[in-house]
Amino acid sequence: GTTTTTTGALKAALDPEKFGIAVCGGKGRVALRTPEEIRKIPFDVDHEELVRASRMSAKVDNSCVQDGYSLYHHTIFISREGDWAIVQQGMNERYARRYHWLSERVESFVETPHSGISSERIEEKVLDVTSKENEPVRKASLDAVRELPSFLRETRKLRMPENHILREFDLSESSKRVLQKVYELQPSSYEELVEFRGVGAKTIRALALISSLIYGEEISWKDPARYSYAHGGKDGTPYPVDKRNMERSIEILRKAIEESRAGNKEKMRALKRLSDFTLRLEHD
Repeated sequence: GTTTTTTGALKAALDPEKFGIAVCGGKGRVALRTPEEIRKIPFDVDHEELVRASRMSAKVDNSCVQDGYSLYHHTIFISREGDWAIVQQGMNERYARRYHWLSERVESFVETPHSGISSERIEEKVLDVTSKENEPVRKASLDAVRELPSFLRETRKLRMPENHILREFDLSESSKRVLQKVYELQPSSYEELVEFRGVGAKTIRALALISSLIYGEEISWKDPARYSYAHGGKDGTPYPVDKRNMERSIEILRKAIEESRAGNKEKMRALKRLSDFTLRLEHD
């Protein structure tokens, strides 16, 4: 719960006019109000482009990174200059993982857009169509949509065993109707394809699987997550105490407080709280 608690506290505490940073979004239904909140921030920025960044990050992590984790938290931090950072969190039956985005690192929403993905475990099989390894799969999927009539004819020729993976992710009639609309649009990029309303996880997966089979492109199933939580697990079982790592984290927090723009009184209070926390750790 530290992600939702921390971002919620920052949203409540940061006055955009005073600090030059706006925080929008949150957990559950609050996240659905993110576009409305973005449009209300008092900065001279391209609000609609920020709404698009918020929407695309959520769609990518829900549909393009198919790791079995469903998003339930979405927060976007926006600076007065229009730079942004997005923190999203998803859960499966037991574990959580966090997705990080930084505007300065995002050249494309569908090609390695994350600054990091934090997870308690690495999954054995993940369809991440945003990975560099899956660039040929993205191209094959885009080609399939651009040449939809021919692509659908080819899919009808496929004869798969009952237990084949493509059986589960066959293109439904509703997906075909959506793809027909996309075909008429003739998207110029995979990002444009993903952004199209109605193109979701099942359609993206079916396109990737079937087009890779037809065009002969191998799919990478590598989990993009790299870093686990520093001090404990979401399942309520703490990791063994890594004192060196804990001390390093405390030092990072101390430096952040000392270098912040907060007033001297606020700094002293924050440093005292950190000192008290450190003493409790040493006592325990």
